[in-house]
Amino acid sequence: MYNTVKKVFILFTLTALFVSCEKSLDLTPEDDRNTSASVFDDPASYEQFLAKIYAGISLSGQEGPAGNPDLEGLDEGFSNYLRLYWMMQEFTTDEALIGWDDGTIKDLHGQNWTAGNEFIRTAYSRIMYQIALCNEFLRQTSDEKLDSRGVTGDLRTQIQNYRAETRFMRALSYWHALDLFGNPPFVTENDPIGAFLPPQTNSSDLFSYIESELLAVENTIVTAKQNQYGRADQAAVWTLLAKLYLNSEVYTGTAHYDAVITYCNKIISAGYSIAPIPYENLFLADNNTNGAQTETIFVIPFDGVYTKSFGGMTFLVHAPVGGSMDPLEFGINGGWAGIRTTSTFVEQFPGEDVSPDGRSQFYTDGQSKEITSVPPFNQGYAVKKFKNVDVDGNPGSDPNDHPDTDFPMFRLADVYLMYAEAVVRNGGGNAGTAVDYINELRLRAYGDTSGNISQSDLTLDFILSERSRELYWEAHRRTDLIRFGKFSDQGVWPWKGNVPFGTTTESFRDLMPIPATDLGVNPNLVQNPGY
Repeated sequence: MYNTVKKVFILFTLTALFVSCEKSLDLTPEDDRNTSASVFDDPASYEQFLAKIYAGISLSGQEGPAGNPDLEGLDEGFSNYLRLYWMMQEFTTDEALIGWDDGTIKDLHGQNWTAGNEFIRTAYSRIMYQIALCNEFLRQTSDEKLDSRGVTGDLRTQIQNYRAETRFMRALSYWHALDLFGNPPFVTENDPIGAFLPPQTNSSDLFSYIESELLAVENTIVTAKQNQYGRADQAAVWTLLAKLYLNSEVYTGTAHYDAVITYCNKIISAGYSIAPIPYENLFLADNNTNGAQTETIFVIPFDGVYTKSFGGMTFLVHAPVGGSMDPLEFGINGGWAGIRTTSTFVEQFPGEDVSPDGRSQFYTDGQSKEITSVPPFNQGYAVKKFKNVDVDGNPGSDPNDHPDTDFPMFRLADVYLMYAEAVVRNGGGNAGTAVDYINELRLRAYGDTSGNISQSDLTLDFILSERSRELYWEAHRRTDLIRFGKFSDQGVWPWKGNVPFGTTTESFRDLMPIPATDLGVNPNLVQNPGY
């Protein structure tokens, strides 16, 4: 389906995009693009539009790897949805930092960003743009629109499935907006289009909206494990519900850990299984076929030929490679010498760089564990998690720049850990079952039972650390630290607060600021406290 993305029209965003978004967004269509009056004469256009919605997470524009970007105002590689979301979730924590001097990028790890930070601004704009795409697809596929075009039969049934997937994708982006910004502007397909300044929602109302959308499509979207690889199904809906409920106390002040147990059980019963392969194989170029797919619930697919972008997995494979690391080991022609990790994360593993835990994918040759100065790449251990090679070491379809490695947004290991956390937080479930789930992950990590835990080990501190060991660099850490109360004014790690040994920061940083540029054009918006 991604092969058709370049053909997809973008005119819908002209009316769909929030007027309050960046003034610098240039969304004028090219002269040779279709208009909304004729584009749906081709029945394939519905699938192509859906392809554009999915590709909105992995690609940065209408051409790959660059050219004709969706958003302007920041280098196109940086403006990629997954790259920006990953940066918000990882650079702000103990799991990753970067030595580059691009703009205000270092302020993310230093936790001293302002409402003018261009990376936060573009992450916000990318989320709003993605929501606008989803809204417009839903407008264009309403019963009234389909009746006017005479759409019936199998195509109409197919479009109903597309609508359910689109509502999931919109809920996913609204969840990102909720988690990052708390109180973003809010628009659906039922709101006016054109010159419209959207109202601001709040965390509690947005939580309820996302919940209602997911519950509405839970039983209409394609059954779990029955959709095309890379597309959302019932289990993806259940996983997003579980994650929403896991963090509901942060978002609304009300806990829903019992609901976490309910939805984790649904997912676990749907036929997924922990892949019986080495942990490192989960993040290789053939992770769509090498067995990793048995635990993948929702993935962002990448392909070295058909989904070229300087964000996404191109960034996550190239940017961690530098120093004496051999790019050929990673299936690429060179590293970007940027991302490393902190000693705080390294110390989560027993034995650290020579840990018996196979999840400790560190490169230490020529690298110091401690970071006395951020820019040199050899300061801090490098991380070898993502590679563009298959299980036999063969490079992906593009052995130069763009990987075939897919990004696992939701996988069963996360569901196991959510279940265990909800048990410890008195949400119900069974502690023995939770221990069994964690030991299944640790059996793979250690290769034997030497890493197994007992029920007495099942504490919140253990679960937070285990989530980091299992899920690092998969864009979970910021949300986890906030939920555990260790992100801003309690947790400390190197270079947090722009101090070598780290310091606490203000608690208001648990939310990102509404970008100053959006506040300047939309009087309906109020800045988050502290900024």
